[in-house]
Amino acid sequence: MNDWFEAISASGALPADAAEELQHRGFTIIPAAVPPVPLERLRHEYDAAISSASSADLTIGSTTTRLGDFINQGEEIDALYTFPPLLDACRRIIGRPFKLSSLHARTLRPHSLNGKLHVDVRRDSADWPLLGFILMVDDFRPENGATRFVPGSHLWLHPPEALYSEARGDHPQQIQACGPAGSLLIFHGSTWHDHAANTSDEPRRSLQGAFIPRDGNAASNFAARLQPETRARLSALSKYVLAI
Repeated sequence: MNDWFEAISASGALPADAAEELQHRGFTIIPAAVPPVPLERLRHEYDAAISSASSADLTIGSTTTRLGDFINQGEEIDALYTFPPLLDACRRIIGRPFKLSSLHARTLRPHSLNGKLHVDVRRDSADWPLLGFILMVDDFRPENGATRFVPGSHLWLHPPEALYSEARGDHPQQIQACGPAGSLLIFHGSTWHDHAANTSDEPRRSLQGAFIPRDGNAASNFAARLQPETRARLSALSKYVLAI
């Protein structure tokens, strides 16, 4: 276990400018994290998984459709959660051995209003600090509800509901994290964030996940959900990240 963490710590895979943004703003974007050909396969897997999902795994909210436990899709998924800059970001933010806690598909439906600004984990949680990530399956644009962040809010001691009464409104300091499909958004889980309004006529797809300290309580039991063909293809690094 420690050998993998030490190898990740020595990698320096996260670019220096991205590491600085993550530290000071609470989020950063890695362009072209998934190249065009794997991204197209991933899009096909995404749509096929949504269309064939059981009701137990599919959650339809007021603005988004969410499919949990995306871990059993193709090899492109393995490459996503073991992407070296992402793991290096985990090492920097979490600071000790970590594991993947969740990985799911989330589609923001057309004509949806702002989501409610929130943090993914409170500072008094056993799962803090948390490192979140969002793969842009589609382009993230201002008009299709690109995720909005309040820069520097990961350094604040209180969550949005304690300080900001209009959590669904546009925060005066917010920035939308826009980028072309295939970009990877990495953020500190204590940064205030949620999707902006999707005023377009098209859905906006993403893959989202989070890493937590290795002794924390994972949102997904990956070992129990792994299909035999998935388990057979996993590398040693994948098994470490999934804590299996």
